[in-house]
Amino acid sequence: MSDKRVQLGTGGPVVGPQGLGCMGMSEFYGPTDEDEARRTLEHALERGVTLFDTADIYGTGANEQFLSPFVRAHRDELTIATKFGIVRDPARPLYRGKRGDAPYVREAAEASLRRLDIEVIDLYYMHRRDLSVPIEETVGAMAELVREGKVRHLGLSEVTAAELRAAVAVHPIAAVQSEWSVFNRDVENAVVAAAAELGVAFVPYSPLGRGFLTGTFTDAAQLGEGDFRAVFPQYTGENAARNAALLEPVREIAHRLGATPAQVALAWVHSRSRVHGLPVVPIPGTRRQSRLDENLAAAELELSTEDLAVLEPISAQVAGTRYADMSFTSAGRE
Repeated sequence: MSDKRVQLGTGGPVVGPQGLGCMGMSEFYGPTDEDEARRTLEHALERGVTLFDTADIYGTGANEQFLSPFVRAHRDELTIATKFGIVRDPARPLYRGKRGDAPYVREAAEASLRRLDIEVIDLYYMHRRDLSVPIEETVGAMAELVREGKVRHLGLSEVTAAELRAAVAVHPIAAVQSEWSVFNRDVENAVVAAAAELGVAFVPYSPLGRGFLTGTFTDAAQLGEGDFRAVFPQYTGENAARNAALLEPVREIAHRLGATPAQVALAWVHSRSRVHGLPVVPIPGTRRQSRLDENLAAAELELSTEDLAVLEPISAQVAGTRYADMSFTSAGRE
């Protein structure tokens, strides 16, 4: 990856052009080799990755604790992003609730600071919108954390354009994090344009479709027991078969460019910065150094106008929604 640096939002943190999603190091994608994951963290920093993304929900705090030694050892070299707002219930493994009330924001931030064992969170996201609480209250509580020196910059995840505008009226927002890939482009309906207008960066999560776009699997049934990708409609049954066929143009472009499908899919996400006129820093997740190197090479891969035109129709043909419950995203509110 090049020495290029990208500023997240007006006055936001300056990071490498690609970050690292750390969720899978603790949960959701099957067993993890923690030693290899730690080596991957160190290798990422050596390769110029400076944005490391976690959340209090990942492993119910375990991911923040896992990252803590690495973050402390390299505190001045990296930007640590974490999130609050999704609530789990140990008695109901699949349950996901949402909270955004001011007392909870403070409680969650202080818990994340303890688990990470740091004094300040570089980038603090509202992970999901709690519709029972005005967004002004949630962002106001986040802003108070900035004033107290516990958080440096604020972010939002899965918000609408209107919600972003309302938030920016309370406090500057450095980044919006939402799913964005050659398969899933809901955000292009409104919030991307709003972010560009307001000087807010975009941090796409799942830019590789949780591995589906790489060809790692063609149906979630192929994955190990307990792999949470089995709950996503796009990756199962008839939807998976139909969607796997849509990847043929990705494979053809990759073959012609001497690249991999993952690199083409990521290069497409990087190209959105030029198309929409805003900083775009994807955070593909991986636990392995080899995959990290493969992903980072995509930041240097240029897709031609013809390549982009070939990829353009794919998302409109994708079968199934990206979540079983789309109320957990911004798409149903835009």
